[in-house]
Amino acid sequence: MANVLLFHHALGLTSGMDAFAEVLREAGHTVTVPDLYDGRTFTELEDGVAYAQEMGMDTIEELGVSIANRFPEEMVYIGFSLGVIPAQRLAQTRPGARGAVLVSGCIPLGAFADTWPAGVPVQIHGMDADEEFVDSGDLDAAENLAASTPDAELFLYMGASHLFADISQPDYDMDATFTLTRLVLQLLERADKPA
Repeated sequence: MANVLLFHHALGLTSGMDAFAEVLREAGHTVTVPDLYDGRTFTELEDGVAYAQEMGMDTIEELGVSIANRFPEEMVYIGFSLGVIPAQRLAQTRPGARGAVLVSGCIPLGAFADTWPAGVPVQIHGMDADEEFVDSGDLDAAENLAASTPDAELFLYMGASHLFADISQPDYDMDATFTLTRLVLQLLERADKPA
């Protein structure tokens, strides 16, 4: 089965992030969820973002890369919101990547590499009225990425929730998360097949 490195969002390693990882584990995949915040969690997105900015986005990115270097190269990288930063960088630049899932975030092509690596499937998931996703340029980046390679798929859900796939959050969306999970499991099944 697939080896997965899952990076949490700006609220930290919440119980909802663990719950999402556990669903993938129950399907037989090996999922590691590193704690980029060293045990800190937040209830308000603004507070989590402020803490991430205090740490430094470069520090978070490098921490993700450092953690990934402890694992084999043949990994699938999943990132939620803030966690998209290390997940996307690793998928784009670390040899051997088997796939990527970017949830509620996408970094423009050119930030890590000018193109998406051929043969590495990537899914981008977000809500069509999520201000954090739409107004910050992430949706534009996602559309550009999806247009640039047949390996990319963009999935937009109706709604305004940013952390829609975290069951521990008040804006959790069960229907969207069900669809997201089904699609992620399909990608992991493909990633498990020999290249």
